[in-house]
This record gives sequence, C-alpha cells and structure tokens, in this order.
Amino acid sequence: MNAYLRMFRMVNAVMGVVGAIVAAFIAAGTGMVDSWLNILLMAAVVFLFVGGGNSLNDSIDYEIDKVSHPERPVPRGEISPENARKAGLILLAGSVIVSVFTFDIAAIILVLIAAVLMVAYETALKQRGFVGNVTIAVLTGMVFLVGAAMVGPWTENLYIAAMAAAVSIGREISKDIEDMEGDEWRLTLPMRIGTGKAAAVACVFYLAGVAMSVIPLIFGMYSILYAVVLVADAFFVISAASVFKSPHKAQKMAKFGMLWGLVAFVLGAIYI
Repeated sequence: MNAYLRMFRMVNAVMGVVGAIVAAFIAAGTGMVDSWLNILLMAAVVFLFVGGGNSLNDSIDYEIDKVSHPERPVPRGEISPENARKAGLILLAGSVIVSVFTFDIAAIILVLIAAVLMVAYETALKQRGFVGNVTIAVLTGMVFLVGAAMVGPWTENLYIAAMAAAVSIGREISKDIEDMEGDEWRLTLPMRIGTGKAAAVACVFYLAGVAMSVIPLIFGMYSILYAVVLVADAFFVISAASVFKSPHKAQKMAKFGMLWGLVAFVLGAIYI
C-alpha cells in the first residue's frame, strides 16, 4: 500500500465514516436517506479529517514512533516529517472546505472547530495531560454532532455526544495511568495528582456515563430497544471498579461499553 495511505490509517478513516453515518441514523432514522448528498459529503469530510489528524500526529511524534511504531512511514523514512505535516494540514483544511458544500452553517462551524481542536491538540494540548484528555473527548462527541448536522439539527445528538465525551475522559485518564512510564514528556493527570486520585477522577466520569445513559430510559426518549444500554452500563461499572487496580482493563471495558452504547442508541432510534 502507498506510504501516504498507510500514514492516513485507512481502517481508522473508514471506521470514522461508519461512525458518522451511524450518528446520522441516530439523529434522523431512515429519514437520513433524504439527505443522501450530505451523507456522501460527510463521508468525505470524516475521511479527510481522520487522515489529516493521523498525518499531523505522525509528523510530530516521529521520534517517539521510532520506538513505539517503527513500522509507520515517517519513522521508516518513507515520508519526511515536513511532508507529513503538510499532508496533515492540507487534509484537515480539505475537510473544512468539503463541509462548505453542505451549505449548512452548523455543520461547517462544527467541522471548523474540530479541525482547530485537532491542530491544537497535536501541537500543544497533547503535552498538557488532562486538557488533552478533554480535547480528545470533545472530538469524540463531535462526531455525533457533525453526523446530526448533516441530516438535521445538530442538537438531536447532543445527549449522546455528552455521554460519549464523559466516558472518553475516563478512558483517556485510564490510558494515562497505564502509560505513565512512557509518558515522561507529558504532564498527565496521574503525574500531577498521583495514580490513586487520577483513578478516582476516571471512576467519576465512567459513572457519569452510566447516570446519563439511564435518563433517556426513564423518560422514554427512545424506543424500548434502547434498554440494551444496560449492557453498556455494566461495562462502564466494571471500568469504574477496576480502574484503581487495572487501568488497562478499565479502558478496554470502557471501549466495549461505548460500542454497546452505540448499539443501544441505534436500536433506540428504531420505532416499532
């Protein structure tokens, strides 16, 4: 495969497109087909965005990747860090430009904000620890907002975006606890306040995800099929309980929980 395509991480890009399409379905159900052109544009936006973010990441972390990811094109010398940086910025700018053709102000603004946050994260916020965790969480939640904006009001997915962001913060902190030895160049939350307190903060965010997930169930905001979210909640509770002794298990369980949460929102959007 071409070195640039490998740098873009095609699998991640395709998964991002699928996630955005799912987000559109959650917001509009089968009615999303009426906005088929915007769906195609959204797929291009997400693909460019993911490729741009990965390229920018590789241009900055190429020295670290010589040890952690020596198979990537930049540390292998197939692509120079400068060319990787240029490719990343061009693709991120391209995602914003493509979004303009949706002629939807909300969608354009959301994509622009996401692009700015991505550049800020890779160039400055990544080293700031918790601020970087929050930035990644916001970007995770924004996938659902962009997906909704492409087919209707972006506020349709505001709730699931907030829930995804909360759990993502817990997961990012868990990963920082797990990676403490290799993160000497980053001032992460566990480095600031210790692993015990950082684990407690992660636990709070995991449980916040649980609390937020049951509200739609209580108030009947989705169909009864949304009850599958209880499976996701079980994983989040396991994450909250295990983060103190096994942050690796916590973040892995949270990943499964987020997947089941996504399934629950998709099923909940199906009305019988």
